[in-house]
Parts: sequence; C-alpha cells; structure tokens
Amino acid sequence: MPSPADFPLPSRPGRAYRGAVLQIVFNEISAAELSSLDTLEQLELLEEFRVGKDDLDKLDSERFGRIERDGRVLHRFRAKDHRFYFEVKDGAVIVHRVLHKGTFSDFLFRSKMPLAEDEALANSKHFWKLIDEGRNARRL
Repeated sequence: MPSPADFPLPSRPGRAYRGAVLQIVFNEISAAELSSLDTLEQLELLEEFRVGKDDLDKLDSERFGRIERDGRVLHRFRAKDHRFYFEVKDGAVIVHRVLHKGTFSDFLFRSKMPLAEDEALANSKHFWKLIDEGRNARRL
C-alpha cells in the first residue's frame, strides 16, 4: 500500500494561495490512517489538504478549526469526510491524526454534548489521548 509520502502535493493551475504553504509532515499513525484508504481517496484528500500561514491567522470555520486545552493548540482541517488534526511547529504542519468524521460525530451524538465539534473535542480526554499518541509517534 502506498504511503502519503509517495504522493507529492500536486499544484492546481490558477489557484492562488495566500501566504506561504507550509511543509506537511505525517507521523507513523497519521500516515497509516491515510494509507488505510484507497489510493484515489488518498490523492483526493491530499489535494485538498493545503495549509498556509494566512489560513491559520484567519480560520475559515467551514474547513479549519482551532482546538485549545491547557495552553496546547491544535488545528483541524476538514477534507471530504475526514479530519486532519495537526499542529504547526518550526515552520511545518505536523499531522497527528487523520480520522473519519464519524469517529467524533458518533462520540458527540452518544455523549449528547450541546457544544460545537471543536469545543467538545477540546474538552474530551479521549480526543487528547488520540492526539498524544500521534504527537509521540515517529515522523515519516
């Protein structure tokens, strides 16, 4: 099965990017999560996953989110039915997890939390455990 590193991010002619696009680094866990998808779906997700410095300054709530807890900042990017959870460190986007939206939608439904998705995740110990596993995984 190909890994995300096998597919460089393609450029889109005519698509303007505000700000510099940051280098994207997948760890073992996020790469495995992405690799579990079929190749076409991987390519489509990677085509959508673009993060520039301006994106992080002016978060588009439709695609980007910001999750904070105890001084830790994590970003969320929505691409199709998946969520990329990442942090920006030393000029790179470090992807900790790539999860299907149902993972947390089901969690929110079961827990009946009257909060927005990002706010609910910020308060979830289970979510931060998943992120810490990704954060501690070897980078590829």
